[in-house]
Amino acid sequence: MSARTFLRWQVGDVRITRVLELEASGLSFLLPEAVPENLRSIEWLRPHFVVRGDEAVAAIQSFVLESWGRRILIDTCAGDEGRRSIPARIEVLEPYLQDLDAAGFAPRTIDTVVHTHLHFDHIGWDACLAEGMRLPTFPGARHLVARTEWEHWSAMDRPEIRSLLAGTLRPVIEAGLLDLIEPDHELAPGIRLEPTPGHTPGHVSVRIHSRGEEAVITGDLIHHPAQMARPAWTSTFDTDPKLARTTRLRFLERHAGTDVLVLGTHFARAPAGRVVREGAAFRFAV
Repeated sequence: MSARTFLRWQVGDVRITRVLELEASGLSFLLPEAVPENLRSIEWLRPHFVVRGDEAVAAIQSFVLESWGRRILIDTCAGDEGRRSIPARIEVLEPYLQDLDAAGFAPRTIDTVVHTHLHFDHIGWDACLAEGMRLPTFPGARHLVARTEWEHWSAMDRPEIRSLLAGTLRPVIEAGLLDLIEPDHELAPGIRLEPTPGHTPGHVSVRIHSRGEEAVITGDLIHHPAQMARPAWTSTFDTDPKLARTTRLRFLERHAGTDVLVLGTHFARAPAGRVVREGAAFRFAV
């Protein structure tokens, strides 16, 4: 069992814990413009968000929300199968399920799993191999997916999508644990989803209000802090790049100069901070 110290934040009555699966560098497959020669000019990315040679680094991680007796897991990372397909250099690899347990969240104690969207690195641990078959990793949890998101991916005939859903969500469905919800669904008092489409059609972020404090978990509306300095940079995996860019810019303009704690779903090493306006663009203050 891991003895690591876990990152935690308190937002009013809501406690947020980060559980890391891995960090990877060399993200040009994801953000084609995030190459060293472009990143060097963004000085504030160092030391947290670039590694040696000014390569961008990103994390695959989950956040657990505790409030009103609830344990809500936001995204389930890549899983054993998913991480083998990541076309980047793995810098850090942690024992995800063991660390989740070590952080105080044995899988059986999670009551809700939220999927910001259905890409492989957000649903990978929905199921795991047990007794020779794929079974839900979180058997006591309702698994929430925005209806628009489910309709988009489940209608696809591409073999790789069919295989992904079969290995992750099908066991959840067969166990009767999947709920299709609206993109502004309330998870608990002060915790609700917020539609942030573009990266995928039904993409959502998670917004937290408690005792006058506020935080938001981004999902993939932004992949790397460099996109604050360069909001026009889009991901090769954006379903609708134009809409993704618009959603990201609106998000940054809304939060710039506020006290809202922004938790970047893929931000490595220092995933929580605040958006600050810098000239015509923005930076991430940690």
